[in-house]
Amino acid sequence: MRHFPSAIAISVALASAGWVAPAVAQDAPAVDQGGLGEIIVTAQRREENLQDVPISITTVSGDKLDAIGAGGQDVRALSARVPSLVVESSFGRTFPRFYIRGLGNTDFDFNASQPVSLVYDDVVLENPILKGFPVFDVDRVEVLRGPQGTLFGRNTPAGIVKFDSAKPTDYLSGYGRVSYGRFNAVNAQGAVSGPLGEKVDVRLSALYQRQDDYVDNVLPGGTQENALEGFDEFALRFQGLVKPTDNLDILLTGQLRRLNGTARVFRANVFTRGEKGLNENFDRFRVSTDGQNEQRVRTGNASARITWDLGPVSLISVTSLWKGHATSVGDVDGGFGANFLPPNLYGPGEIPFTAETRDSVPHLSQFTQEVRIASNGNTPVSYQAGFFYFDEDLDIVSENYSTLGDPLNAPGGVNIVVSQMQRSKAYGLFGSLTWQATDQLSITGGIRYNDDKRRYEVVRSHDSQFPVFLQNPLGTVTRRVSDNNVTWDANITYAATDDINLYARVARGYRAPSIQGRILFPPATATPLESGVTIGDSETITSYEAGLKSTLLDGRARFNLSGFLYDLNDAQLTAVGGGVNANRLINAKNVRGYGIEADLELAPVDGMLLTAGLSYNHTEIRDPNLTTAACGATRVDTFPNVSLCTILDPIVTPAAPFAPAIVNIDGNSLPQAPRWIANWTAKYGVPMGDGELYAFTDWSYRSKINFFLYESVEFQDGHQLEGGVRVGYKTDSFDVAAFVRNLTNDKSAVGAIDFNNLTGFVNEPRIWGVEAGFKF
Repeated sequence: MRHFPSAIAISVALASAGWVAPAVAQDAPAVDQGGLGEIIVTAQRREENLQDVPISITTVSGDKLDAIGAGGQDVRALSARVPSLVVESSFGRTFPRFYIRGLGNTDFDFNASQPVSLVYDDVVLENPILKGFPVFDVDRVEVLRGPQGTLFGRNTPAGIVKFDSAKPTDYLSGYGRVSYGRFNAVNAQGAVSGPLGEKVDVRLSALYQRQDDYVDNVLPGGTQENALEGFDEFALRFQGLVKPTDNLDILLTGQLRRLNGTARVFRANVFTRGEKGLNENFDRFRVSTDGQNEQRVRTGNASARITWDLGPVSLISVTSLWKGHATSVGDVDGGFGANFLPPNLYGPGEIPFTAETRDSVPHLSQFTQEVRIASNGNTPVSYQAGFFYFDEDLDIVSENYSTLGDPLNAPGGVNIVVSQMQRSKAYGLFGSLTWQATDQLSITGGIRYNDDKRRYEVVRSHDSQFPVFLQNPLGTVTRRVSDNNVTWDANITYAATDDINLYARVARGYRAPSIQGRILFPPATATPLESGVTIGDSETITSYEAGLKSTLLDGRARFNLSGFLYDLNDAQLTAVGGGVNANRLINAKNVRGYGIEADLELAPVDGMLLTAGLSYNHTEIRDPNLTTAACGATRVDTFPNVSLCTILDPIVTPAAPFAPAIVNIDGNSLPQAPRWIANWTAKYGVPMGDGELYAFTDWSYRSKINFFLYESVEFQDGHQLEGGVRVGYKTDSFDVAAFVRNLTNDKSAVGAIDFNNLTGFVNEPRIWGVEAGFKF
């Protein structure tokens, strides 16, 4: 990461100008005398005041999302903008990976299981290509930290990221907004809502984003100018709210997404062996790659939410069907492949062998059904209970284009094909009850039964021209996994005063067993093909949390603080890369984590809003016998028995030619798990005419991260600090502004590939633009 001093200088300058203070939870609406408005969340499947919910939650409002998404950024813009949250991707906009409290999954296959669940309008989005659905026309985002197994079920041991879209209104309203910025970027979205007859309200929302390619591809045969990093994306949502009677609501929703663009740009040898950070070979606007690069995603959804008020209770049904397909191809080796170039293996541009792969989802179908009953009214006892069903059909095709050092096999032709077929079914039964014991004390307990089944088949084949010594092992492998588990939670909330709530919570979460078999590059030919297909057994987590939620200074300040400790048993971990560029699932006996999270909002004077967020997360793998491959393959001719990178872990088995070293990872932190995350925003407005002249700034910081389970000098990033500024004028009906994102042009590595060279990928560059919007 570079430009850290200049970032601090700019922060200090903004602070002295009265702009900056601490970080974001939500752009809370102002009330009389400049206080903070109440924040309503549905973290417990009911509408409640954020301050009354005994869970560590941060919310981000639509206004906040508009600011950090200016210029067309996708859901990754949330990373480090919320305490304990990291979002990254090795697929660009297609496949975001979420981490909460250090728990996530670096797996890059399209059937990857994640411990952070993404819930969009009460529907869980399981597959990675669904999790990248654009964020637009959204009321709020809620980030719930810690296990959420009772009400949200399986695969939520770390927490959930929950999106709630704006709903149809019974009056005519709407908005439109369009921005234009660097790289000819266009970001346009809008919505119109209103009645369509006496008993029907509708809302139509749309998003369009595009950006030109801005990275030159520098090849020996000539430069391809502006060849990479462009995209064109469109998304649409239609909602119809039908009210046949006063106590029956039927919300029908249809959504679609279309993305065309380039895939992640992998950059060869941007790290130097034995050194930290990006090297002089890194140029954000230039890369040398001989492989294909493209990406396409198509997803669509139809859902129905029925709410029937029966007086003492309400019956809620949520039915959803998602379908989709996607393809993404990238140059895995990260550069122009020169076969066995002498003499310096580790010099910029030199790659032991070429590797180019395409991963596709020809077919994805996800059906979910939930039915639950919830009590109504302000009674001492409230409850909810329900049934959940999940059914997924998923096909994946992976293709390899690499020559693997064979000069007779020209690049471009497919020489290995791996087809995966996965069928998953799950159901859950759950219930939760809250007892308001006194005016100050409430107690909640919940329990859920989970049942999961998965059937998996993988077929590996090859082109007849592929080198004979690499044609085996081939064939078909089938696997089945199943498990059932009980998750639960219990919490107690005590209102110490009218403005201070104390709470304690203990929760148990669960991640279902998973299977990984992206066997494009198999083990040695003498090894059975089955060894390339690995299973991650179920993991369980027990989390302990306590905190306070307070409203201070006569409603002008809100401060929330939580501390937590968890034990994750049989932790599912993904060992990526290595000598065969594969994903391998392993289970660690235990991962211990602990930390703190804080959110602050302050309206010190009329027209000013300051927010801050801070988290500290310590994670530790605790398994004395756990090992993994490190630092990819080595070269037999120039550097025998030397690993690709500088390993910091104890070496169990030294590197052999064309094979990685095996290291012990006991005591390591988890990948993509920074110790510290901090974020801060400030907004100040001055009345002018019929409106307000305002300035808004937001900043986010995360400390050092490792990219893999093992530790090395090279495959890490020291820290990242990004900021943005927005200055504009707005009235009740329109808004015009200029903005800058990544103000200091921070250059940070956000991921790496340890296959056959020191390849990495980086954060987005500085962008700027102008925006105009209206609402009615």
